[in-house]
Amino acid sequence: MNAAVRHRRPLLFALVLLSHGAALWALQHGLQRVPEDVVTPAEMLVEVMPMETPPAPPAPQPKVVKPTAVAQPKPAQPAPPTPAPVPEMTPAPAPVTAVAAGPATPNTPTAVAAAPAAPAVAAAPAAPAPVVQPPSSDADYLHNPKPAYPAMSRRLGETGKVVVRTLIGADGVAQQAEVLRSSGFERLDRAAVETALKWRYVPGKRSGIPEAMWFNVPLVFVLD
Repeated sequence: MNAAVRHRRPLLFALVLLSHGAALWALQHGLQRVPEDVVTPAEMLVEVMPMETPPAPPAPQPKVVKPTAVAQPKPAQPAPPTPAPVPEMTPAPAPVTAVAAGPATPNTPTAVAAAPAAPAVAAAPAAPAPVVQPPSSDADYLHNPKPAYPAMSRRLGETGKVVVRTLIGADGVAQQAEVLRSSGFERLDRAAVETALKWRYVPGKRSGIPEAMWFNVPLVFVLD
């Protein structure tokens, strides 16, 4: 038995070496090969969603018809009685008052007294026109002096008539004065205006009441 074991040991040892060598060779050749890419097909997952069905419209509710009250016919009313015709009444004539004016004759109409006529309204008298009294400078109590004759006008022989338009106040005092008609000489005109402003006047009156008025004062310059 020991001899059989001894003959098997070299065989087992050789098998072990061969197996190891084959393993090494396979390992070397396996490492040198480039591994091929393995493409794994992706699984397409399609999820089918169930389509929502719209809710069905509600069924129409039957309308409840309320019973309508049937109008009952009203009883016919009897026609009103026809009024009896009323005979027309003729008004009686008004009494006429007659005034006796002597014996009446068949063909003479009856005289009727006439109403008295209304008295005529007298027209109101027109208001009298106001009486205007112009101012005056001729009163003796005024003591108005004669106008001063300018010396140069006297030397040069200047003469003439000047009309001065003067505003006389209610108190008889001259308020304004202006030449209405010139004498042709300025010195005589100026002397006339100064004289008209210095004089006193009887004021003008309207219906007896003193009032301011315009008054034309004539002044004459004459050499002796």
